[in-house]
Amino acid sequence: MRHSILLLCFALAACATTGSSGGLITIETASGGQPLPGARCAVSTNAGNWNVTTPATVAVGSANGDLRVTCNKEGYRASEVLYRPSSPVGSGVGVSAGGGGGHVGVGVGLSFPVNLGGGTYPSRVTVDMNPQ
Repeated sequence: MRHSILLLCFALAACATTGSSGGLITIETASGGQPLPGARCAVSTNAGNWNVTTPATVAVGSANGDLRVTCNKEGYRASEVLYRPSSPVGSGVGVSAGGGGGHVGVGVGLSFPVNLGGGTYPSRVTVDMNPQ
């Protein structure tokens, strides 16, 4: 019974961490730390391509390959950022042995990634642009 409750807690925690942004990404541009609206940006993943004018929100869906954002604005150099989906916690195996009082015990522990979706993109991307 105790193991069932523990397993249920882990299952609920895994469901709660399957993606924070719901596939929506806010794209912004800035120059010198100040917002720079009106830049034309191309957003792409393995799932598709989107053209937006900043600031904008793009529905890219779940993480599917690298997220690439390329922005252009008159009077500024073209800028590009590349994000790889954040990786879930890796799997691992641990083995230990201990003893005392004439008894020996051996334990094996396993850890599995909680985020089975393969990672996530950031919910907000700011592309820094420099004047020409």
